[in-house]
Amino acid sequence: MSWGTELWDQYDTIATHTQKGIDFCERFTHFLKDRCSIELKYASELKKLVKSYQPKKKEEEEYQQYSWAARFWDVLKELHDLAGQHEVIAENTQGQVMKDVQSLISEMKQQRRKDLQDGAKVQDQLKESLAKLDKSRKNYEKAFKMAEKATDDYRKADADINLSRAEVEKTRNQMMIKNSQCDESKNEYAAQLQQTNQHQRDHYTQQMPSVFQQMQSMEENRINKIKSMVKQIADIERSVIPIINTCIDGMVKASDGISAEEDSKAVIDKYKSGFPIPADIPFEDLSNSSVIDTSNANGTPKNSLDNRKGTVSDKKKNRKDKKGGGGLFGIFTSSKATINKIIGLLGEESKEDFSDLPPNQQRKALNRKIDEFKKEIARETAEREGMLKMKDVYVNNPALGDPNALEKKIEENAQKIDSLQAEMRKYQGYLANMDAKPSPVGQRRNSLSDDSISQSSTNMEMSQTSLPGQPPVAANEPEVYTDEEFEEEGTVEIRKKPDKKAIDDEEDHVGEFEHAEGDFDEEGFPVIGTCRALYIYEAGNEGSVAMTEGEEMFVLEQDQGDGWTRVRKHDNSEGFVPTSYIQCHFYDQDEV
Repeated sequence: MSWGTELWDQYDTIATHTQKGIDFCERFTHFLKDRCSIELKYASELKKLVKSYQPKKKEEEEYQQYSWAARFWDVLKELHDLAGQHEVIAENTQGQVMKDVQSLISEMKQQRRKDLQDGAKVQDQLKESLAKLDKSRKNYEKAFKMAEKATDDYRKADADINLSRAEVEKTRNQMMIKNSQCDESKNEYAAQLQQTNQHQRDHYTQQMPSVFQQMQSMEENRINKIKSMVKQIADIERSVIPIINTCIDGMVKASDGISAEEDSKAVIDKYKSGFPIPADIPFEDLSNSSVIDTSNANGTPKNSLDNRKGTVSDKKKNRKDKKGGGGLFGIFTSSKATINKIIGLLGEESKEDFSDLPPNQQRKALNRKIDEFKKEIARETAEREGMLKMKDVYVNNPALGDPNALEKKIEENAQKIDSLQAEMRKYQGYLANMDAKPSPVGQRRNSLSDDSISQSSTNMEMSQTSLPGQPPVAANEPEVYTDEEFEEEGTVEIRKKPDKKAIDDEEDHVGEFEHAEGDFDEEGFPVIGTCRALYIYEAGNEGSVAMTEGEEMFVLEQDQGDGWTRVRKHDNSEGFVPTSYIQCHFYDQDEV
């Protein structure tokens, strides 16, 4: 189908149609631009999302310990790669398709301008020919009318007997002239008509069809280019699909790598203290003022006051735990601060041999320290081998360098290796001593670590000057005594410089401090009442527990004058709360 033959009379319509094609190309360019903008924005938002949920530097170690966290990190990495593929789509679309569309628009505008100019030229030629035809026709018409008039004048003159023969002859000559002029105009009109008809045939069969054909070719070329570009866009997306599928497969693989069993094992490895389960609590016969020591092979009863001096009482020890001086026994509390202390294996407060940590955590810390020394020794050894090889090269070829210049560095390296090996052997000795040391239940309950005894304790009291309607404010009060430690017959005795109040408390409550030597236990307190929280309290000290307003709890130990009461929550977590923050009801009041 040809526009030249089928649309020979639709020149203006074809010109408008081709302009619409160019307008569509420009609109298609805007579409591609917006599409690329969306792809880039989507990629940017994905990367921003990945960055927001990436673990911080201090969290990376924890992310590597648990499969759910490590695999989530892998998912974030795959998502980051997936975002990069959307950037590839935008970049290829901008660099290839949009560039081709803009080039096409420029070519079409030039081609259309040229075709319209050719069409206008052909149209002008036809109009000019038609104008000449019209002019010749008008001349012929005018000459014909004048000839007719001259003929009529002659006939009238010839019929008029009053005119002379000369006047009639003049009229006849005038008629002949006008008829001659009419014939000439007629011939010119006929020639011009023949010429115009030929021009018109050429116009509609050759000249304009040629112009229409050029415009049709331009339009078909535009359509084919658009078709190719749409396919190119699809190919660009198809090219990144394998990589996107790889990213999705990576996410699926990451999900398959999550193992609840391995994570549970990791939790055990991270938090296991290594201490044995506490021994049974001995029966305290208060009527006889003596306690049968279940850990004593002879079963010899000890005086409760002597037993209290020889070991640390539950109540004083619990106060010590609450104020941050519980030592190794603090690991049996449920407070978050105590757990965090166990987690901080290599903290600044840890001892060189990590003896302040639970056995299992101590062993892991020592092994890590030994591994660090091994890596450092391997690095220094490799550096030493490199320097020795370089020295041999210098000896064989002095022009490359002085071998004596490396002697000092080699000597320093050797000293550093010896120092590292000595430190490693020291930690290996710590580990060997730890593995060889027995840890029965009775022994653990009869002794305290140096760290747990040497830490100072602080009394907490509640201020009575709080505003009405607000909870009282807890205040710190320094101790008025110092700790002196020594060992006597396998037990640890704590002597403090007492004040009058402490002496009175010990005399009034001497029965409360009795327990069997070797069966000291911080757990298993009997419930002596209930309490309700009057205010919200956030646990700010080690050994204390948080509570919400109106929360019901069990009372395990009354306030001993320091402003704190030991409670047990319904989730079995135990700790101290400010006495002025709760309302207590004791069971012994019901008995009375």
